[in-house]
Amino acid sequence: METKLKMRMSTHDAHYGGNLVDGARILGLFGDAATELLIRNDGDEGLFRAYEKVDFLAPVYAGDFLEIEAKIIKKGNTSRKMEFFCYKIIKGRTDLSASACDVLKERILTTYALGTCIVPKELQRTNG
Repeated sequence: METKLKMRMSTHDAHYGGNLVDGARILGLFGDAATELLIRNDGDEGLFRAYEKVDFLAPVYAGDFLEIEAKIIKKGNTSRKMEFFCYKIIKGRTDLSASACDVLKERILTTYALGTCIVPKELQRTNG
């Protein structure tokens, strides 16, 4: 089972100089994708237990459009191991003007992660 989310990073998402977006913002988006997967799979939001791997591979800036992909790669009795990808698909071009953007010919993997979520047995309502 997998899901995709798309969104634009705004100046409210920028945390550092040069309008750089904090990596924690990307992890928050991974959490949103995990929640959707758990609801679709189990009928419950569950809880994020842990990340076992997080790699920040390329910077994200205000004005960039991102595509988040997540999928369940292993199911236990209560655990759901997930794989997460964040791709930059449109790049803001503030060097040209405040509203200029370029659609990227090839998306750029900015963040990769593996994590585990838990849905207690008594809260599982579906068998996705």
